Amino acid sequence: MEFRTHSLALPGDLAGLRLDQALARALPQYSRARLQSWIEAGAIEVDGRKLRAKDKVLGGEQVHIEARLEADEQVGAEDMPLEVVFQDKALFVINKPPGMVVHPGAGNARHTLQNALLALDPKLAVVPRAGLVHRLDKDTSGLLVVARTPEVHTKLVAALAEREVGRHYLAICTGVMTGGGTIDEPIGRHRSQRTKMAVRSDGRPSVTHYRLMKRFRAHTLASVELESGRTHQIRVHLAHIGYPVVGDPVYGGRRRLPAGASPELTAELNSFKRQALHAARLKLVHPVSGREIEWEAPLPADMVHLVTVLEADQRSD
Repeated sequence: MEFRTHSLALPGDLAGLRLDQALARALPQYSRARLQSWIEAGAIEVDGRKLRAKDKVLGGEQVHIEARLEADEQVGAEDMPLEVVFQDKALFVINKPPGMVVHPGAGNARHTLQNALLALDPKLAVVPRAGLVHRLDKDTSGLLVVARTPEVHTKLVAALAEREVGRHYLAICTGVMTGGGTIDEPIGRHRSQRTKMAVRSDGRPSVTHYRLMKRFRAHTLASVELESGRTHQIRVHLAHIGYPVVGDPVYGGRRRLPAGASPELTAELNSFKRQALHAARLKLVHPVSGREIEWEAPLPADMVHLVTVLEADQRSD
């Protein structure tokens, strides 16, 4: 069982704020939701009294916290192979294979990355979502950062929200791009198909930068950088500008085969059953040391083979 104990005086400039807001300012290593749960559990005393989260503070109060970090027992640990690219006392960086779901959900109660992380480090049970700071779609491969303590999780979530985490992807797209650019189009839930996202004028601001890496006869290998982090953002944006990700079952439309495609390319495109999207590079400021660190993960074997077949098709043209 893990506990956290703190004694502090609330700064005067927090006067007038709700107690949960003031504590979130004074103790930024914890999320406001966690502090609210501690207030509700009676683990926080203000001048010797237990207050409600909505009670206003005057500034100068003495706060004492003696709280237990509750483990999430809803998700079980499962011993599954994971490729750990980096680890220290603060975080893991994982290279997720395609086909692995990140969080348990409807239809995927087990065998997820979250289950595997809890087996890798059982102490992650006290960290929100077993330390996962961001997610990748089931069939997108590549790098994910995992916080190993609640304090580090809070810092990394804030860094992600402030766009201080660099996430670069490689995508194989249908169509030949003429150059790079920026897609600045809001994304929201599809109006009629609720499992899909779409470009919508009333959606949340979403920005994707893309750069041409290699052109083929009818396809493009592109480098993509996320400025925001909406659900399915890269897939929605690239489809919106006419360059859907190869193999995307949701946004790719009808599978398109280029005229005169070799039998090898035809077979490869017909058999590629996932979106050809890979989180290739991750860059962030380490939440403890303050050093900027960057990791890279090479293209997985299926995307390497697709690129090889595209190159061969281009040479035979």
